[in-house]
Amino acid sequence: MKTRLERDSLGTKRVPASAYYGIQTFRAVENFPISGLALPFEMIRAFALIKKASARANGTLGDLSRRHAAVISRACDEMLSGRFDDQFVVDVYQAGAGTSFNMNANEVLANRANELLQAPKGSYKYLRPNDHINMAQSTNDVFPTAIRLAALMALPPLIEAMHGVESALRKKAREFGGIVKAGRTHLQDAVPVRLGREFGAYALAVANAREHIERTARLLYELNLGGTAVGTGMNTRPRYRVIAIRALAQWMRLPLRPARDMMERTQSLGDFARLSGSLRVYALELIRIANDLRLLSSGPNTGFGEIDLPVLQPGSSIMPGKVNPVVPEMVDMVGFQVLGHDATVAFATQAGQLELNVMMPVVAYNLLQAMHLLTNASHVLATKCVRGITAHRERCEALAHRSLALITALAPQIGYLNAAMVAKESLKTGTAILELVVEHRLLDAKAAARVLDPRRLSRGA
Repeated sequence: MKTRLERDSLGTKRVPASAYYGIQTFRAVENFPISGLALPFEMIRAFALIKKASARANGTLGDLSRRHAAVISRACDEMLSGRFDDQFVVDVYQAGAGTSFNMNANEVLANRANELLQAPKGSYKYLRPNDHINMAQSTNDVFPTAIRLAALMALPPLIEAMHGVESALRKKAREFGGIVKAGRTHLQDAVPVRLGREFGAYALAVANAREHIERTARLLYELNLGGTAVGTGMNTRPRYRVIAIRALAQWMRLPLRPARDMMERTQSLGDFARLSGSLRVYALELIRIANDLRLLSSGPNTGFGEIDLPVLQPGSSIMPGKVNPVVPEMVDMVGFQVLGHDATVAFATQAGQLELNVMMPVVAYNLLQAMHLLTNASHVLATKCVRGITAHRERCEALAHRSLALITALAPQIGYLNAAMVAKESLKTGTAILELVVEHRLLDAKAAARVLDPRRLSRGA
């Protein structure tokens, strides 16, 4: 492999000649052969936007020549297009604060910008990674700004996927609106409900989780770009942050603004923990709904058997004809993983000290990975599962009529103790509640039938 010799403050090292990254990136690759995992692509796009906005601000303020600002901007546009994705080679588990990733971006852009100015990679003849690409910046303000932008980039696909789940559940709520079934609490018989109401409640839970995520995401609009190392703005001009953040707001079409307190925004990762927490809530709701779908479809002959899920693949390598609830099972596993991501973000959030929390790379990875997993799992849940669910009306209504909890409706008429006595006798003998109420002359047949009608009882408020 052909190499080139590069120099940094620690000395010299040979770097692959074709690489757009440089010596500091290469040191990080050698130092951290940990997981083989890379930060998600949104972080690369976010860094490209930040470096472009910084070049604009520095060019406007006269600290960069117009020509150099323009060529950096062009290199950033190429980075935004995905051209250099394979040049981001630093492991997720790297030096604290993400300095290695920041330098990876600085070196890629510096080498491409010099190349555009007809200078060879590694020469840094016209533009240098630290002095020009990173001008008026620190990893400590760039990296948290990038996490915010990256999360805001990942948000629309997630929200769209959540809308898909909500819409599919609401459609089933309408479709199943007339189907009466046994309610269950503690996994025991409870008073009758409508299958449509059950699915409508699932839809509302997803909607509430979506609104929670959208609210917490708005906290990310405040950026500490321009705060540099500790939030004091050292080595920047007063107008730098205004110009740079205004450009970011324009390009992302979001109401981004400078943080009210740059130091707080540099010290605290609380906003990421809040967003991660809202993802956790959604994951918990998805796990619950998926588990309900597994229960309701259990069987076919020995379970609840009230609904059928779409048949997607054989369910056993040994039992012929077996079909499993594969999509809800996948959703459960995704949910469990997202809970783990949230725990990591929580531990990293509390690990900050004084003016900086250096655990940002692992926060970026876990937050964005959770968003990606929930986006994909939600899309599959809606399109490959919920939309194809069918109901067994006869099975639902038969179980509703057999539910011991129907006796609840009789308690005001015959008293709690009499109702409990009838319930126990029905369970012991298998005799229907209606027959026992009439047999014991607690109510006449017509009155008992009206009170015990599951359809009337399931109408709700």
